[in-house]
Amino acid sequence: MKLLSWNVNGLRAVYKKDKWNQLFELDPDIICLQETKAHPDDLPEELRHPAGYFSYFDHSKMRKGYSGVAIYSKIKPDKVEDAMGKFDLDQEGRFLAAFFGKMVVITCYFPNGGGGPERLAFKLEFYKEFFNYIENLQKKGFSVIFCGDVNTAHNEIDLARPKENEENTGFLRIERDWLDKVISNGYVDTFRYLYPTEVKYSWWDMKTFARDRNVGWRLDYFFISPNLLSRLKSAKILENIFGSDHCPVWLELK
Repeated sequence: MKLLSWNVNGLRAVYKKDKWNQLFELDPDIICLQETKAHPDDLPEELRHPAGYFSYFDHSKMRKGYSGVAIYSKIKPDKVEDAMGKFDLDQEGRFLAAFFGKMVVITCYFPNGGGGPERLAFKLEFYKEFFNYIENLQKKGFSVIFCGDVNTAHNEIDLARPKENEENTGFLRIERDWLDKVISNGYVDTFRYLYPTEVKYSWWDMKTFARDRNVGWRLDYFFISPNLLSRLKSAKILENIFGSDHCPVWLELK
């Protein structure tokens, strides 16, 4: 089972750059996208209904061209949920959960904590509710795979300049504490589990041409619940795929 996750920073932009078909050349069973920045009605047919895939979208109910996530799956889910159940957190189009029997695949575009104390508080509240959501799934007997742009680099190895960013959102101790909590509760950061010392990033600041110098952050993750660890086959960061300020991340399960 092959899964791909990518913050596309505008789905129509990736499509116009001719970067769309590169995803399908990898033949993933499930594609999870973040920051699509589009209502599904505004997408061309090839993006709404790619050949061979069922498609599902969540979009911002507040601002046009903002946020948004999508799931494309070769297998039709039993059901798809587009909300965690807390109204104020569910309005920005950040969440989709696809249920396949007793397994759930979640794509999530976690909030950025920039823009002042209110947005940081919103991010931390979102983190809290998301954790409660996946914990409730596990209590009901579901295996969980969640992926997306978490908007936080976990440890110093996960960004090029940790000391300079200790006071910046995306590397604040309070944000990193949430990732500590996720892992301490048994969820596995698949890339870091397989490659404990490898330095790779998934996001680069385009304004400063940081990708050319590889001054980046690892913000994009695939996490699995502990009962899936025995099925973990590979996890990769696909830094050679372009079209966004993020690159895709990859997960393969037996």
